[in-house]
Amino acid sequence: MTELTRDVVIVGAGAAGTTAANELKKAGLSVVVLEARDRVGGRLWTDVIDGAMLEIGGQWVSPDQDALIETVAELGLETYSRYREGDSVYVGPDGTATRFTGDMFPVAPETERVIAEITERLDAMVAEIDPDRPWAHEKAAEWDAISWDAWLRAQTDDDEAVRNLAFATGSAMLTKPTHAFSLLQSLLMAASAGSYSHLVDADFILDKRVVGGLQQVPLLLAERLGDDVLLGHAVRTIEWSDEGVTVHADGDLRVRARHVILALAPVLYNRISFVPALPRLQHQMHQHISMGFVIKVHAVYDRPFWREQGLSGTAFSPYELSHEAYDNTNHGDERGTLVGFVSDRNADDVFRVSAEERKERILESLSHYYGPEAKNPVVYYESDWGSEEWTRGAYAASFDMGGLHRYGADLRTAVGPIHFACSDMAGAGYQHVDGAIRMGRLAAANIVEAARG
Repeated sequence: MTELTRDVVIVGAGAAGTTAANELKKAGLSVVVLEARDRVGGRLWTDVIDGAMLEIGGQWVSPDQDALIETVAELGLETYSRYREGDSVYVGPDGTATRFTGDMFPVAPETERVIAEITERLDAMVAEIDPDRPWAHEKAAEWDAISWDAWLRAQTDDDEAVRNLAFATGSAMLTKPTHAFSLLQSLLMAASAGSYSHLVDADFILDKRVVGGLQQVPLLLAERLGDDVLLGHAVRTIEWSDEGVTVHADGDLRVRARHVILALAPVLYNRISFVPALPRLQHQMHQHISMGFVIKVHAVYDRPFWREQGLSGTAFSPYELSHEAYDNTNHGDERGTLVGFVSDRNADDVFRVSAEERKERILESLSHYYGPEAKNPVVYYESDWGSEEWTRGAYAASFDMGGLHRYGADLRTAVGPIHFACSDMAGAGYQHVDGAIRMGRLAAANIVEAARG
């Protein structure tokens, strides 16, 4: 048995956990970070697969993500813009691929008008939402009682408009079927990015990447912590009282501390035995939170052939298996990389077939955007976070119907010495690395304030 004593123990070495640990150390408190995996980074993972560097987890930086931008700069990392020169591609309901430029899909004029009108309506609603307190809006209960799909279909009977409006928060962000989450949850997703218009603007949301990969953020933060980051130490039991905590982890490790920060997705809290049990409120709340699911598909080619056709690599369709795809070529790489996304029910369906058939179906979908050459990558890889023991979905967790209004105000509230921090509970930067950093900073600030009090 190894016994340690610290001011704070942090569970999880992702962006939230490593940020919190560094903030606490700056304030003069002693810390240890316990990570179940054999690597730092959580849902950030840059790896080399068959000779190709792939961003298996999160990767993009958008202009509104101040916390992430500050951290990237402070760590001395460089960013570069996503390739976006040339035409985008949209595949319509009849399977026809149409090239276009600008923000609006090439749809019929009436459909375009409907999309613009509803987008304006949504922007006005989002402007009234505080992303840190969406449940406080006077219509929160009403908006949390209707599904995103049902609300959209109440606005128009134009199915193509509904599908294109819906997938921005559904398949693309929350990665759940649009009937499975509420209008309020969708408005929070948009408010976290500043507006619904921001959320549907790929040039905004998917603006820049980090040279060498975004996992460097938690890796470099962990480096600063040195021996205070312990990998392969899954936390199994937390004994707690008003006096502090005793944390039991794999590797016959016991840590006594004044506080603990759970810097992992809330869907994993039930992997830990709490003694005494967490209060009833937390037991109920955590059962109303679940992960979405998306497969991130990486296809590497000997060259970015789509650029030769005058294509940017940006492609969308609510009718395709891969509902969106982008040029994801690495900085300075001669080869070309496409990244595509297969979400919610489509992701479920393709995991019911063989790996060979799944690859064939996904590449066939990409070929509808880019032509037959898309079917022959030199490297092909699927990021399957749903099978990850310590993640169990992607990109992040959200409330089921009615859950956000019912429990949202309590999601971040500390329970005695137990604090919570992860991107899944952020306001600004919700579900993004930016949100993880914000929540890591917040949890650390709360503990520092308590220590000084």
